[in-house]
Amino acid sequence: MKVLIADKFEDFGIDALKRLGCEVSSDPSLSPETLIAAISAFQPDILIVRSTKVPAAVIDAASSVKLIIRAGAGYDNIDCAAAAARHIGVCNCPGMNAIAVAELAMGHLIACDRNLMDQKTALMQGKWNKKGFAGARGLKGSTLGIVGLGAIGKELAKRARAFDINLIIWSRSITPEAAAELGATCAGNDRAALLNMLPQCDHVSIHVASAPDTDGMCDETFFAAMKPGSTFINTARGSVCDEQALIDAIKAKNIRAGVDVYAHQPGTGEADFTCEVASLPGCSVSHHNGASTDQAQRAVAEETVRIVKQFMDSGEFLHRVN
Repeated sequence: MKVLIADKFEDFGIDALKRLGCEVSSDPSLSPETLIAAISAFQPDILIVRSTKVPAAVIDAASSVKLIIRAGAGYDNIDCAAAAARHIGVCNCPGMNAIAVAELAMGHLIACDRNLMDQKTALMQGKWNKKGFAGARGLKGSTLGIVGLGAIGKELAKRARAFDINLIIWSRSITPEAAAELGATCAGNDRAALLNMLPQCDHVSIHVASAPDTDGMCDETFFAAMKPGSTFINTARGSVCDEQALIDAIKAKNIRAGVDVYAHQPGTGEADFTCEVASLPGCSVSHHNGASTDQAQRAVAEETVRIVKQFMDSGEFLHRVN
């Protein structure tokens, strides 16, 4: 079985694939533009990616590929419909990076509350402004609205409770009983309930999957319902947020934002990128690396190897998403 890895991947995972008897080619520098040539040259049975985009053009050229694995939870960088049309299974690694992303969400929440990025910028510019940066509100007793109660949302709820933060949870599948188990209030599961929850929250953190019904859900109406001066955290997917509506809310309502994902972010590990949110006061930004801890990447690599092994042993697709 030939495996092409088109992203950074743990060395121990590569070794584990080789122990399964796989012939492995690993090239973290591959991009959607160079991936077709790499597939043509190596003729892999399995393609493994993290952030590298796999559009229909790549899939149409991948005549040898039978399985594409997204080494992570989300899979919106892969054209799943095009893969299904060619009878290529697409699998992911759900829940393996939940703790890492929840930790980053908490980090952005703290950074926004204490204005850490602006403080760093001032010190880098040689400016001491202790008085100007005094007066953080603090998190204890504040209210966090969690939008989406998958594995990441649940892990965030646990960590927020440790900070004595009150919780309100909105999810399409939420029940009062499920919310109560996390020490939270159930906001409901439809659009009206979501908009009703927002004015009650000092902070809102997004943890929904990328899907047609979540595309642009954080729009002008969403931000209009948020409390002035509150905090918006998005470590989910860029597609769920109308970035211009967020920027307008930051400017008009003093919304603070912690953002890890962007609607039009590069599809490769390194590229030029302009991020307007990064230039706005009170905001905290990162490079879509919520899952990029050593702990999470080891867990993802282990799950990826398990998916490959099951496919080799039985032809079955573990965690198939298309």
